[in-house]
Amino acid sequence: MKKETLIENVRTVTPGEDLRKSAILVRNGKIAAVYRAGEPRPSVADTYDARGAIAVPGFIDVHMHGACGCDTCDGDDPRAIETIAKAKLEEGCTSFLPTTLTVSHEDIMKAARNVARYRKTQKYAKALGVHLEGPFINPACCGAQNPAHVRKPDIREVLAVAKVVPVKMVSFAPEQEGGAKFAAECVKRGIVPSCGHTGATLAQLMPAYEAGLRHFTHFCNQMTKLHHREIGMVGAGFLIDDLNTEIICDRIHLCPDMLRLVFAKRPLEHIQIITDSLRCSHLPDGYAFEMGGLKVMLKDGEARLVEGGNLAGSTLWINKGLKNIAETTGLPLKDIVRTSSWNQAIELGLGRTLGRIAKGYTADIAILDRKTFDVKAVFVDGERRI
Repeated sequence: MKKETLIENVRTVTPGEDLRKSAILVRNGKIAAVYRAGEPRPSVADTYDARGAIAVPGFIDVHMHGACGCDTCDGDDPRAIETIAKAKLEEGCTSFLPTTLTVSHEDIMKAARNVARYRKTQKYAKALGVHLEGPFINPACCGAQNPAHVRKPDIREVLAVAKVVPVKMVSFAPEQEGGAKFAAECVKRGIVPSCGHTGATLAQLMPAYEAGLRHFTHFCNQMTKLHHREIGMVGAGFLIDDLNTEIICDRIHLCPDMLRLVFAKRPLEHIQIITDSLRCSHLPDGYAFEMGGLKVMLKDGEARLVEGGNLAGSTLWINKGLKNIAETTGLPLKDIVRTSSWNQAIELGLGRTLGRIAKGYTADIAILDRKTFDVKAVFVDGERRI
């Protein structure tokens, strides 16, 4: 028995198209048709009147740690991933990669088992797999990661996690011993190797790049700065076009001028909006917590280490991130919307099913207020979940 829903009176914004007064027909979890203004619509029993709101492809957040007091690494809390997934859904996020911290192998394995349990239901946003941020980072570039748990790149540890849950991405420092070989081993297994928490020079990056590394973890944050005698990783991000650069677009981790520079100089197809959200996301100021054994305080919307004051991730909602980019850059929404979903889907090998509102694609759709970008409704696999 076919299940159909018609999303009416909607402005459909998908990569390369901005269709006002359109409609979207969803059938059995897929997008069956997108109707332009003036085109006749079918008669469908189940309809959703968007009242002129914006439909965008459901957001895909490939780097996020937690929300609502829960973290991916809360391996002893069976409700943690479901709580996070519900919060992500409220942001219009339909798919995400629960992201671990630099913690012990035992704690990473606990987290993996928790994600695997949630993937059996996928009750809210869909967990596509996991992103391991660390533990194979440069101890001098830990930021808010715990240096006590840093270790050398080891594909065996990654494969142990992959036996429990799909590992989709690993952030590591390519200058670490064996970095290039590690990148090659990840690529061979369909895992995205990412340069992050790194003190690498351009010369130290290149062996890993030649081995297949094409991703930068939270671009500009905890990586070698641009200098006129050594361009570092920030310089590499502007010099090498095909690096997929994550952007925390809260206007805190990167100031508005840097956001404008990134979107002016980087190819749009290689920019990915992320949140890097922590357990304090969705919670009020004053919330205190630990992150990998380090104390963090949320104040004025910024999560910082109590000792040292380093930024420790964000409280950003991804729908607000898209709004920030639209306001900061002035670029058309039909162009920047690919940075919040389709680019991520392509890199994860899902570009033919996720990240667009087009016939044949999975009906993962977020309906946003046209002015505030607040989430009005969310469809996951064609099912309205908000």
